Amino acid sequence: MAGTDRPLVAVENLSVEFVSREATVHAVSGVSFTLEKGEVLGILGESGSGKSVTLRALMRLLPRGKARISGRVEVAGRDIMALDDQALSKVRGATAAMIFQEPMTALDPVFTIGDQIVEAILRHEPVGRAEAVRRALELLELVQIPSAKRRLDAYPHQLSGGLRQRAMIAIALSCRPALLLADEPTTALDATVQIQVLLLLRRLQQELGTAMIFVTHDLGVAVEVSHRLAVMYAGRFVETGAVAEVAKRPKHPYTEGLLGSTVHEVPKGTRLTPIPGSPPNLAALPPGCSFALRCRYADARCTREVPPPLRVGSSGRHEHVTRCIHPERVGSAEAVTT
Repeated sequence: MAGTDRPLVAVENLSVEFVSREATVHAVSGVSFTLEKGEVLGILGESGSGKSVTLRALMRLLPRGKARISGRVEVAGRDIMALDDQALSKVRGATAAMIFQEPMTALDPVFTIGDQIVEAILRHEPVGRAEAVRRALELLELVQIPSAKRRLDAYPHQLSGGLRQRAMIAIALSCRPALLLADEPTTALDATVQIQVLLLLRRLQQELGTAMIFVTHDLGVAVEVSHRLAVMYAGRFVETGAVAEVAKRPKHPYTEGLLGSTVHEVPKGTRLTPIPGSPPNLAALPPGCSFALRCRYADARCTREVPPPLRVGSSGRHEHVTRCIHPERVGSAEAVTT
């Protein structure tokens, strides 16, 4: 944003550790980013890379006593880590709302869809029940739920997976939040319904001007909905930049590996190249670059040094940043090995 305007979200050196008697799991390590009003950031990575933990940490939804959070998180000018429970409850829903991965477990099974939307509105806005019901109906129509008036009285188990996800989006939008946190909202849906929900989210985001952080392991989904990508591996953002820049000119071998192992925009019959090996144990991270043992470009230096953020380009106002010691090797014709 121009001038002196502050970003809607500012995260600095966010780290999350899960502590037990057996081990300390470093789920998120030193994540920093900003998000402007109306912008969509896609966080992309394999399962276990720290994507969902990052999202939950932003709203302090991780279990107390087990999760140790450090760093600074500011949303709409408020220091999330410094808020007491009462102040935090006012931010959740009104300023920032979350769309969870599995609506059947996130929705309350003993209350109707209408009651759950009405409750959110009454909690955060000074309106009566009649107005809240009217708004609830308006929201179900906004997310294109058929027979919306009848669905107000439906329970979650009476709706299909796609309709439950739309109902959850309606609840998230009920108080007109400035920020939506979407945690793999299409994972549990079949392919056709996935596309419908993605198109709906993209349309609503554009029409309402809501900023969004969209977590996914699907490159195709990330490219469709995001302005900017953050590729996450072993708890760190290893590459960030504008969607076109990261997808077409990757500068981290993990990003290159994701692109080589997906069917997104790949001609039929093309042989995919999977990433060898497995992600590291987050309770015992190796020294140096966490991706080094799976990387065809790695040398001895990679196993000793943790790569610092390195600016490798830009697209508009978005810097292209990688955490790779040898970004010039990525995409080279021949692998460089020790």
